[in-house]
Amino acid sequence: MARDVTCDLYDPERLAWLRLARSRGLGASQFFRLIERFGKAAAVIRALPRLEAKLAPKGFALASEAAVLEEIAALERLGGMHLTAAEPGYPPALRNIADPPPVLALVGRTELLAAPAVAVVGARNASGNGRYLATQLAREISERGLTVVSGLARGIDTAAHRGGLDGPGSTIAVLGSGVDVVYPPENGDLHARIAAEGLIVSERAPGTPPLARHFPRRNRIIAGLASAVLVVEAASRSGSLMTAKLAAAEGREVLAVPGSPLDPRHAGTNQLLRDGAALVTGIEDVMAALPDWAAPSAKPTARPAGKLETDTRKPPPAPVAAPLDAACAGSSRPSGTLPDHIATLLGVEPMPVDEVIRQCHASPSAVQNALLDLELDGRLKRHPGNRISRALA
Repeated sequence: MARDVTCDLYDPERLAWLRLARSRGLGASQFFRLIERFGKAAAVIRALPRLEAKLAPKGFALASEAAVLEEIAALERLGGMHLTAAEPGYPPALRNIADPPPVLALVGRTELLAAPAVAVVGARNASGNGRYLATQLAREISERGLTVVSGLARGIDTAAHRGGLDGPGSTIAVLGSGVDVVYPPENGDLHARIAAEGLIVSERAPGTPPLARHFPRRNRIIAGLASAVLVVEAASRSGSLMTAKLAAAEGREVLAVPGSPLDPRHAGTNQLLRDGAALVTGIEDVMAALPDWAAPSAKPTARPAGKLETDTRKPPPAPVAAPLDAACAGSSRPSGTLPDHIATLLGVEPMPVDEVIRQCHASPSAVQNALLDLELDGRLKRHPGNRISRALA
């Protein structure tokens, strides 16, 4: 696999590597089998006439040199760079998973790839309590010098990135689209902040839309970059559980936050706990579950280093916003009305009204009116201490 091919690449070989990685009909596993057989990407390309009979049924088409040079230029215009699995800066833990990505596109603080990391993932339609807990845990993880890895999806991922940015460990966002494509669209400001203060990572070329088939593949990178995966909320069938299973298969620690059996958003995390995941109720549980090799040795530096230093006088081009109807496996968009949006935040566990107001970014009077509507509809239950929950049928 990729662990056997680490070397410094000169420009011709690096270009050949990128061409092969961007070729249609060639998966990561087959890519590395070809590299192992022929030694170098350039040698694989020279051997393609002999391999045509085997590759043709898979629809193989070698990426042109012009297309790859255009991609390199596009990424550099964003202030980013490529990192191949044959270069020393590629994370060893990611290189050693079953099917590491042959190339990564990076925008931001590349030194974060060398920092110990914890992935924090969970439901897109997360409860308000789940978002709050994910933010708090991610902030405390980052304050301990660990980098927070997640997928920049709605819900728990968004909360995790925000918490990670609040500490010195910062955050890495692994996308299922190109590094310049904002998805979901409402995360545009967060995407830009991570590019400036954290790191954006994708195995896709810039401009690649967020297609549904890309997200399951994205999950293996999240698991591969982290020493542990913490699932805050997850349904019984979700991408977050897939990430946890991939992490377990690669020898990473799996952690989960317990929740009420009455809320389907906790069905997956409770199942993980039954299967042996470490139970997490606070930061000390996270730190206790980490393997010895994941203990942070030093805090990351405060600003980008090397090629990716940002010229504050000339910001990179704005990322492309994905269309609102872009396909994304398991995604869910909040309804347009404030009562419906609040209803998505509520679970069976009481939540402070002040936290509802904070997460809704609406005025207190508007939230109180919406709460009254929900209460009259029988969808909300009030509790002592100005707390509310979802009404059980």
